Amino acid sequence: MEFKEFKMDINGTPLIIRHSLLAKQTNGSILAKLGDTEVLSISVMGTEDKFDKDCMPLTVDYEEKYYASGKLFGSRFVRRESRPTENAVLISRMIDRTVRPLFNPYLRREVQVNTTCLAFDEINDPDIVSMIASSLSLMISDIPWNGPIGAVRIGYKEEIGFVINPNYKQRDEGLMFEMTLAGVKNKINMIEFQGSEVMEYLIAKAFEIAQKVINDVCDFQEKIAKEIGVQKTSLNFVTIDDAFKKRVYEIMKEKQEQILFSNTLSKLEKQNEMALLFTSTKQQLVEEEFEDEKINTLTLIIEELTNDILHEQILNNDKRPDGRKLTEIRPLDVMIDVIGHNHGNALFVRGDTQTLSVVTLGSPLETLTMQGMEIVGEKRYMHHYNFPQWSVGEVGRSKGPGRREIGHGALAEKAILPMIPNKKDFPYTIRVVSEVLSSNGSSSMASTCSSCLSLMAAGVPIKEMVAGIAMGVIIDQNNESQYKVLTDIQGPEDHYGDMDFKVAGTKNGVNALQLDVKVNGIDKTLLEKALIQAKEARMFILEKMKSVISSPRSEISIYAPKIISFDVNPDKIGEIIGSGGKTINKIIELTETKIDIEEKTVYILGMDLEKVNQAKTIIENLIKEYQVGDIVEGTVDEIKDFGAIVYFDGNNSGLLHISEIDNRRINKVTDVIKLGDKLKLKVIRVENGKISLSLKALKEDK
Repeated sequence: MEFKEFKMDINGTPLIIRHSLLAKQTNGSILAKLGDTEVLSISVMGTEDKFDKDCMPLTVDYEEKYYASGKLFGSRFVRRESRPTENAVLISRMIDRTVRPLFNPYLRREVQVNTTCLAFDEINDPDIVSMIASSLSLMISDIPWNGPIGAVRIGYKEEIGFVINPNYKQRDEGLMFEMTLAGVKNKINMIEFQGSEVMEYLIAKAFEIAQKVINDVCDFQEKIAKEIGVQKTSLNFVTIDDAFKKRVYEIMKEKQEQILFSNTLSKLEKQNEMALLFTSTKQQLVEEEFEDEKINTLTLIIEELTNDILHEQILNNDKRPDGRKLTEIRPLDVMIDVIGHNHGNALFVRGDTQTLSVVTLGSPLETLTMQGMEIVGEKRYMHHYNFPQWSVGEVGRSKGPGRREIGHGALAEKAILPMIPNKKDFPYTIRVVSEVLSSNGSSSMASTCSSCLSLMAAGVPIKEMVAGIAMGVIIDQNNESQYKVLTDIQGPEDHYGDMDFKVAGTKNGVNALQLDVKVNGIDKTLLEKALIQAKEARMFILEKMKSVISSPRSEISIYAPKIISFDVNPDKIGEIIGSGGKTINKIIELTETKIDIEEKTVYILGMDLEKVNQAKTIIENLIKEYQVGDIVEGTVDEIKDFGAIVYFDGNNSGLLHISEIDNRRINKVTDVIKLGDKLKLKVIRVENGKISLSLKALKEDK
């Protein structure tokens, strides 16, 4: 089989594209290789138009394969991949968010983009090459799509500056931030960012560097598509009759605008009013004898109408649906200790959006074990996000976390993770769960705020307080240089707006970003303006949070386990554990604690601090290396003809020879000492682990 090969260089790493008849029954397939990390991306389109659907039916998947990294994972009985890892889900989301805005929204053919990692070199991250390959499989196919898109990761370290596509080693050595971006020529339409208190000007500079790389990657793809691509299929898109659309606008626009911009109606009341307006409008159109084919497009026309009204009012009048100023934040309410009998909790309310976050503290060995093609290891801090249907007033069955829940949870986790104390200072495993109780926009950023507050309420000594805000933009589609940036977007501004830009961080800088758009993308100027407004909002929210709790509590909850940790000589660990675990199990039973040993560190966990300290004392005494002259207190456990065996400090024992009992001659040990006697003794000799004790030496010292 012949391959046609194309190559470009990205910061010293070759990007190689190969095209052949592999997966020849798909609409488009491509092999893409960055370094030695290689993916296969395919694009497939259905054969039927699904005009009964009210949105473009697009499915985007990224799949990890264990064989790609030469690993045999799974259980003893099932050696195969199962459900996608969180990392695979997050990469799927990135590809989806990048390619989706470039499809015609009136396309009703099912389209699937699937990218599979075939080889992973453990140097180059598969996410960048997967986004590029997904773009190319669409570009060379007959599927109508307005690409290409390029993708790049930008890292930054003070000592070396900006790094294009940093490899795993560079990332593990400690970057101030890493930022994954994708977009079309001269615009960015997707960002994922994680860092630690990064100044906004550095983010803008990274954006600028990334755009140049993305432009080059797009040029590269256009040349490939020109050489091997096929003609795009001519499809039947959803068509809207202009006269029918005009009539709908005449009937609905004024009433729709009144409902959308009402300051007295709640979100649910607006939804009910709009539903009634839809029903009455449809009935009127039926009475006016419009064809069913046209009436079936009513929902799409109403979407366009609402979009037009929102854009018109904000662009021309700075008027938002709830009457706020463009930079104004909805009313805030903050509470801690909302519920009892847990380790820490907090409620954060922003307008109609409410999130409740609850902290659970656990043992250092209760970390999450991660086992995937790309990521293997343990996670000590976890943030989980739940979004039930009832939080938006809808009926629906709970099916567990989906892509949205995983993505929002990961975003809040990235925002707070840099502020979590290290394991040595705070050895707990930490899990935070954010329950969305009510949602009207920006629930992920609300969960970031409530999670931070709950950690502080739980006594977790986070380094700085973290808050988040969602920014939006309304762009004039006839003149893209004209736009209005919105602070704290809610439902309609999110749904009909052109950008969802989530920014989270501390008073000192940004920790996490996430950008999605419904247009082709945004430029650096818009990004900088949004970052400035987001910083102002973040500072305002932080002050509100500080008015409720200004610093982490000095003590953890009475309901949380108490942990102490200390280092021991690794050679002594065997003595702590004992034969078959006999010694450590005896200590656990005696003190009602849990004891974990990791390398040279001992962790003792229990609900009673006094018993935790008791276990520590027993262990310290057990492995204590005694010196001549040490004073010990023990109990006579055995009596021999030549002396007594005295047990002290837990399991330690020593010999009190008959000659060391007193200065006078003693014929029988039992003349002076009885079983069970408690004695204070002096260590006079330590040889080969055996300890000799003296009672008379202690008397002589007096």
